[in-house]
Amino acid sequence: MKKIALIYIVLFSIIFSATAQNVEFTKDNFPTKKKELKQINKEIKEGDKLFIQGKGMYLEAIEFYIKAYNFNPDNADINYKIGKCYLFTVDKQKAADFLNRAIELKTTVALDVLYLLGQAYHINHDFDNAIEKYEAYKNSLSPKELREVQDKVDKKIEECGNGKELIKNPIRVFIDNVGSAINTQYDEYSPIINADESMMIFTSRRNTTTGEDRDPRDLAFFEDIYISYKDNGNWKRPENPGKPINTKTHDATVGLSADGQKLFVYKGENGGDLFECHLKGDEWSSPKRLDKTINTKYHESSATFSYDGKIIYFVSDRDGGFGGRDIYMSELNEKGKWGDAKNLGSIINTKYDEEGVFMHPDGKTLYFSSKGHNSMGGYDIFKTVLENGAWSKPENIGYPINTAGNDVFFAMSASGIHGYYSSAMPGGKGKQDVYMVTFLGPDKPVINNTEENLLACIAKPVSDNAMQEVEVVTASLTLLKGKVLDQITLEPVEAQIILTDNETNEVIATFTSNSATGKYLVSLPSGKNYGIAVKAPGYLFHSENFNIPNNAQYQEIEKDFYLKKVEVGSKIVLKNVFFDFAKATLRPESESELSRLAKLLNDVPGMKIEVSGHTDNVGSDHANQILSEKRAKSVVDYLVVEKGIDRDRLTYVGSGESEPIATNDTDEGRQQNRRTEFKVLSK
Repeated sequence: MKKIALIYIVLFSIIFSATAQNVEFTKDNFPTKKKELKQINKEIKEGDKLFIQGKGMYLEAIEFYIKAYNFNPDNADINYKIGKCYLFTVDKQKAADFLNRAIELKTTVALDVLYLLGQAYHINHDFDNAIEKYEAYKNSLSPKELREVQDKVDKKIEECGNGKELIKNPIRVFIDNVGSAINTQYDEYSPIINADESMMIFTSRRNTTTGEDRDPRDLAFFEDIYISYKDNGNWKRPENPGKPINTKTHDATVGLSADGQKLFVYKGENGGDLFECHLKGDEWSSPKRLDKTINTKYHESSATFSYDGKIIYFVSDRDGGFGGRDIYMSELNEKGKWGDAKNLGSIINTKYDEEGVFMHPDGKTLYFSSKGHNSMGGYDIFKTVLENGAWSKPENIGYPINTAGNDVFFAMSASGIHGYYSSAMPGGKGKQDVYMVTFLGPDKPVINNTEENLLACIAKPVSDNAMQEVEVVTASLTLLKGKVLDQITLEPVEAQIILTDNETNEVIATFTSNSATGKYLVSLPSGKNYGIAVKAPGYLFHSENFNIPNNAQYQEIEKDFYLKKVEVGSKIVLKNVFFDFAKATLRPESESELSRLAKLLNDVPGMKIEVSGHTDNVGSDHANQILSEKRAKSVVDYLVVEKGIDRDRLTYVGSGESEPIATNDTDEGRQQNRRTEFKVLSK
């Protein structure tokens, strides 16, 4: 029996060695194909020229190596090189087979082959096999070699452990390719959106790039910025805005203000700098390099505005950080300059790289990518929330959005329903494609102990621009948008929109409506009483009040503002003038509104106005008449005493309940009727 067993072992060894024997590209191995062999060796040399240039040329190198592989699939070196090349292309899933074959043919084919095979399993979420190969790689090294790479390999093993845990609890999302209107056979990435998702700006390396030149380092077209607008729920074919935004070299998207009027772009100048440009009508201004407090001799790559435009968060690899690339912030000072940069600290920044920062319009939720924290491989997307001046521990937003590859540059809509990012998923339109994430709400309960109503929480590519009717968890903010128009001509008006905290009388932010369209968009995070004033030269200002409690959920309010020119007889309701209940005592939150009225009177020194008070029909006519008159007088007295307006320019009248502008049968109507307004008597 022992002899028989030994015979089987010998036979197996012979068969295995026959099927896994390394075959070199020599004349001895291909005596009848000398001409073909000569050509194949030329192909290999061409592939090697590209291979030694690094990852950027691997895709081109594969074309030459595949010809050699088709001629001789049993060469360990060719299998190794093809596997390594595939590992850094879109077709990463092909790498493992070639690397395994290389090891079968020659275990010593390359010092890093086991590490690369670990990466190949890792990228395909085969974490157990990845860990096994990483450990085998460590065991294959000498003590000196291990000391040089141990931290790197242990980090990979840790990422595999993170991946196993994250995949156990996938988040409920749909992930859809945004479609062929945006994505092409070329790279599309770094998508950024305005708050209501009506505008997308992204980077592409397509053949319509400005100048139509290629980067000699990787032979791909130079980056250009493209803009697309949504029409009836679908993204329109994007336009290249051309100069001055795009140049003949690299120009890439970085950040966009919530209203889509201010854009950060990246240019490969001075080691990599950030620039800002503004949309004036339908033309973009020339990009202006940001202050030296932001840009340094180091690499600044990503930036985002706070909702009020007063803070910039950005990424830099300057000295003094916690890792290679850290997230910093800078605040806009009274002179309109960015102040000194401050590192966001060790809660957010790790000893690894952070990248792709995005501040949500709610003013407190920061999304960013990191190779640290509990990443499952490469960059993962995280979020942190600013509460009481401190950032929360970053939370991995989960699988399947995050994968073992690089997941970077994530932008979230104001509603919290959709996120946008780029990925090189199988089945895409080209290389990197732009994808939309739809976040689903809480899982529905099982009915009749079946699973028929449970949604499969897996990335599910569907047809172009596909939408799903799903329950969602929304953000806590109000999005106010619309147009500013001339009341008579209905032409667009470029106006200042001033956002004020009525409780503190502090101006939170100032926005500008677009001169060509009149469009504006303002983000109002929950938890404040907002006063909004709309003003433009030659027009009376318009005011609105929005009291948004802390627990208010996401809502979009569309409201057009119609501005009246300074004409005799024009009337304006002062919507941010408040009184104590049933009294004529002005409340402190009225100060901002009355300051604006005083400024208008100072700007038009010949203007005389009549201030009138109005009530609803609750209570007696006589009491309402007296109250309305006292309130109007309080406004006049304030303008005279506190603001120095000549009393001869002011009159007041109480109209009581006699001039309603809405029904008194509803709470909303009665609230509109309880108002203070002014009328232009002369100008």
